[in-house]
Amino acid sequence: MTPTPPAPAGASPSSPGFSFRRLAALCVKETRQIVRDPSSLLIAIVLPVVLLFIFGFGISLDTNRLAVGVVMEDRGVEAVRLAAAAAGSPYIEPVFADTLAEISEKLTRGELRGIIVIPQDFTAKVQAGGGEASLQVLTDGSEPNTANFVASYARGLYESWLAARADAYGVPFSEAISIEPRYWFNPATISRNYLIPGSISVVMTIIGALLTSLVVAREWERGTMEALLATPMRRAELLLSKSLPYYVLAMLAMAICVLIAVFIMNVPFRGSIAILLLSTSLFLGSALGLGLLLSTTTRNQFNAAQGALNAAFLPSALLSGLIFEIASMPAAVQAVTYLVPARYFVKIMQTLFQAGDVWAILLPNMLFLLVSSIFWLGLTTWRTRRRLDG
Repeated sequence: MTPTPPAPAGASPSSPGFSFRRLAALCVKETRQIVRDPSSLLIAIVLPVVLLFIFGFGISLDTNRLAVGVVMEDRGVEAVRLAAAAAGSPYIEPVFADTLAEISEKLTRGELRGIIVIPQDFTAKVQAGGGEASLQVLTDGSEPNTANFVASYARGLYESWLAARADAYGVPFSEAISIEPRYWFNPATISRNYLIPGSISVVMTIIGALLTSLVVAREWERGTMEALLATPMRRAELLLSKSLPYYVLAMLAMAICVLIAVFIMNVPFRGSIAILLLSTSLFLGSALGLGLLLSTTTRNQFNAAQGALNAAFLPSALLSGLIFEIASMPAAVQAVTYLVPARYFVKIMQTLFQAGDVWAILLPNMLFLLVSSIFWLGLTTWRTRRRLDG
């Protein structure tokens, strides 16, 4: 009888190679754990809905219907017509007053975003035709963007009034420069169409990292990891069984987010579903890998969850280009943004929703996501040890 050759150094006779049967059994075990523990379902189903509605309806860059004061120092016919044009504007809500002193305090308290002053000689200068009639626009400089919007609305209101007046008197009206803007990809210039796709990226970062940040730490806290390590389970089988069920949950969360964005928030989707699935899968490799790394390293659910929120939410919200323009950041911060996977996924999502399959944008960002996924999953694999002492 031929003797059995000795096992190589460092190997265990009871540790055969990778087994799909063991992997399937571990996935079934993890799926049952998900069903028994509602926290994972809450994270995958309820949390994305809540976050998306917060981002969709709580955050808006649109500045329609700004409260603006209109001081009527002149009650002539031309001043009244200009005030009527202000009242009919879809962009401002005028608050009329006779003197600046009546409403200046409202600007200080923030109740008004700006004040348009129609001076006493406005009608006289317009009817005389000599000299240029002028308006005074006061804005709150503590909010520069809003101040610029108020100034632009006042300028547009004045030009619209001039054009309407010229048409009423049958005289030609010409501007030194005529601008006819055309907005590509988002013709209605609704900020929600820009924010929602990027917000989905932030939501998926949080969901992906949170889902897997608890799974390994839970095994250590409940004492079941010792039983798993006593089996011939391989490290790859452990990590895959902790990733695949949560990958399915995360894809379900993505489907919910897209359906809400398209059918409830009326955000148009112009890209390919296949590209959406592929790019989401690449991105989830980074998010799930980060959560597994934190779970494996900390071995504590609370610490892992806190780490996932800090490491996933803050960089994805602040350094992805969703809220703050990356080009306007300092050079050192711009360099850091290249390490944030959400930066590339935000660009992919905004492109798919607003422009469609623009390969010149999609391919480079998908390549970066692939590299990021390999890095985080590889680092998690390297940090995972089949030892009780870590």
